[in-house]
Amino acid sequence: MVKPPKIALEDFFKNPLKTSYQISPEGTKFSYRAPFEDRMNIFIQEIGSEEAVQITFEKDRDISGYFWANDNRILYLKDSGGDENFKLYGVDIDGKNQVCFTDFDKVTTNIIDRLDAIPDEIIISMNKRDPKAFDPYRLNIVTGELTMLYKNPGNITGWMTDHDGKLRIATAVTDMVNATVLYRETEKDEFKPIITTSFKETMSPQFFTFDNKKLYASSNLGRDKAEIVIFDPATGKETETLFANDMVDVEGLSYSRKRKVLTKAIYTTDMVKFKFFDKESEDMYNRVKKELPAYDCYFTSSNRNEDKFLVRTYSDRSLGAYYIYDKNTDELKLISEVSPWLDESHMAAMKPIKYTSRDGKTIHGYLTLPVGVDAKNLPMVVNPHGGPWARDNWGFNPEIQFLANRGYAVLQMNFRGSTGYGRDFWECSFKKWGLEMQDDITDAVQWAIDQGIADKDRIAIYGGSYGGYATLAGLAFTPDLYKCGVDYVGVSNMFTFMNSLPPYWEPYRQMLYEMAGDPVKDSVMLAKVSPALHADKIKVPLFVAQGANDPRVNLAESDQMVAAMKARGINVEYMVKDNEGHGFRNIENRYDFYRSMEKFLDANMMLKE
Repeated sequence: MVKPPKIALEDFFKNPLKTSYQISPEGTKFSYRAPFEDRMNIFIQEIGSEEAVQITFEKDRDISGYFWANDNRILYLKDSGGDENFKLYGVDIDGKNQVCFTDFDKVTTNIIDRLDAIPDEIIISMNKRDPKAFDPYRLNIVTGELTMLYKNPGNITGWMTDHDGKLRIATAVTDMVNATVLYRETEKDEFKPIITTSFKETMSPQFFTFDNKKLYASSNLGRDKAEIVIFDPATGKETETLFANDMVDVEGLSYSRKRKVLTKAIYTTDMVKFKFFDKESEDMYNRVKKELPAYDCYFTSSNRNEDKFLVRTYSDRSLGAYYIYDKNTDELKLISEVSPWLDESHMAAMKPIKYTSRDGKTIHGYLTLPVGVDAKNLPMVVNPHGGPWARDNWGFNPEIQFLANRGYAVLQMNFRGSTGYGRDFWECSFKKWGLEMQDDITDAVQWAIDQGIADKDRIAIYGGSYGGYATLAGLAFTPDLYKCGVDYVGVSNMFTFMNSLPPYWEPYRQMLYEMAGDPVKDSVMLAKVSPALHADKIKVPLFVAQGANDPRVNLAESDQMVAAMKARGINVEYMVKDNEGHGFRNIENRYDFYRSMEKFLDANMMLKE
């Protein structure tokens, strides 16, 4: 076994060379994001040409997302300092006529429908009228005219159009904890409820059938795992199951806009899997996969005629590349690698693992081992994911690869509550923050020790958001297990966290109380699981990083944790970035954080050569 060289920290965390490629609707150009003065901006390039035109020049913040509105105009979203109040901008593909369409203070913009068949209009939602509620608007991207399509009564949390761009589905929170799907036959009609369920059940519309009469949906009604079904809004009933998997939820469904056929369903076991409904799509996937067998392959963009496609590749050891596939000539051509400075042979494999929790549940996860060393008695970083109602997936993760390159084994686990494993596995996490959810993380550590992989005296815990909470909980509630911890934008006090939710989370408050705990009814339990209230139990060094503008996990969460630690004389390092929110996006802040984390881990883990 050969150890790889020590790779520069910046190579893991710098901006991609080029990414977020999209084909123009008419199919002669593609766009992409690339760095300009360390911020991700948009460029346009003719297919077949080596020359590109930069059309945006943002310097304060990355452009977070963009799309082609029509053949000649690009729309993009950008916030300020991580506040997540995204504004919508437009610019011509020659860089002219830049305008902000939603330049409103403390308002965030979401895209509902790009209206591909209506070149000069899109449908968006904003919480402009009421900070707690998002109203849908039709936006003319030539004149900037905004027309409200429906006044949100306050409890609607999502909107969906049919294939003609008509707003016909709304999802709402009713009675504070139930979910209702509302439907109308035409835009002249009032929305009426067609099904109401507990929020623990899901009938999530994906899109309309191609005659605009029924819905394709992901549903776990009367079952544990979500399946792809056809739902009839006229009767409020499912009429057919299209695809199910015994092990996991089926997450999504794709279709061809031009041919109006279903293409594939998407689900994730250890890795992402597809169930194809359409032979043409399956043949095209297999043709690309045959040429690129070592990678996951995704068709991420196509032109209007659906004869030119962008293919994005990924693996656990590579951020992959973009290819263009011409269906007419059957030619697959490399456009650009995403991070060509990283040598795949020096990266570590991400291996799926599973273990049994102390109460008998099967927990899935991933283990990444440093390259070129024996997998015995290694220093280990435990990395619980955020959410918590999310999950870790197989694929390239720069944090994981960086830590592996520095000699650490890295353990990730989809503890109870992680999504995708069915309703029972999700529900058994309710009101279990710091309790059974934390036990699952502790049991993962014990598994790694029992396997002989981890050195029990050199184990650190690091996570962001809920993972930051799990870090603090791990240090407070299992104080002898870890050598040190790194908390990145993590919750520390369940009471102050609940009291500082963004206004547009208000419809979900009662659900959150059911899932995590009610500050009044469950006050004893929440006090028990709030790490800031148990700082006296923490024995080991802690590094805390926080964005000052974080709308989800308020600055006060980290402030109080640090104050409690300092009051006890425990070593705590604290990094606050005034121009960041829920996680550091600006490249200089990323570098600063990971440099500090590397020094902190090395100092406290006493790495042995």
